[in-house]
Amino acid sequence: MRSLLAALAAVLVAASVGCSSLSSQDETLGWSAQRLYGEAKDAMASREWQKAIKYLEKLEARYPYGRYAQQAQLEVAYANWKDGERASAIAAADRFIKLYPNHPSVDYAWYLKGLVNFYELSGALSWLTTPDMSDRDPKAARDAYFAFKEVVTRFPESRYADDSHARMRYLVNSLASNEVHVARYYMKRGAFLAAANRAQYAVEHFPQAPATEEAMAILVKAYDQLGMADLRDSANRVFEKNFPKSEFMKAGGPKKNVPWWRLWDPNW
Repeated sequence: MRSLLAALAAVLVAASVGCSSLSSQDETLGWSAQRLYGEAKDAMASREWQKAIKYLEKLEARYPYGRYAQQAQLEVAYANWKDGERASAIAAADRFIKLYPNHPSVDYAWYLKGLVNFYELSGALSWLTTPDMSDRDPKAARDAYFAFKEVVTRFPESRYADDSHARMRYLVNSLASNEVHVARYYMKRGAFLAAANRAQYAVEHFPQAPATEEAMAILVKAYDQLGMADLRDSANRVFEKNFPKSEFMKAGGPKKNVPWWRLWDPNW
């Protein structure tokens, strides 16, 4: 009997020690969703991003259906971005968009996704000064553009719409110029189909960009080189209608009965 009591006492002591150890390791045990969220916001205000993320993730895990859980996902995205974890920030924003497509703050999720990609351009825009860009893909700039476009088109009354539109104007010229640069690269190397595809992409997605003029000129020339006369003539009609005084049509000097694209210098 004494042995049984001693064993039971040992078990109780061990359990007590275990609980005490667990409590000392996780100070948040027993915290309400409101307190976890409040502590996370305080940590963010102090720019303690890792601490904030820890609290927010615990909040999501413990109270997944509470009123703070959805907002916590957006805060996690923001905190990860500020902590330099761009991939995690985008993943969190995407998850929020997928789970809550009709949430009142989904416009912010798209806007935040755009910002995360936009501020990655310090590396992404390096292709503007790189001579050979055929193997470059400014994915961050493109993703930022389409995220901001989502805000502008789907949520025109959003508080983030004006800033999204301004950032789109900045991005559109860079993106169009990149597509045209790559198209020009392919033209010089005789990859006419690849050149036509890149030029067509620039025309379709960034029609208001200044680089569209050259994209149309490349498109006409590429179709001609591919022997696609119908597509060439169709593209040329659009080109001449929209850019009647284009310098590209004057390239090579005046020659009678020779279409301008046959005079076009591929090394312009």
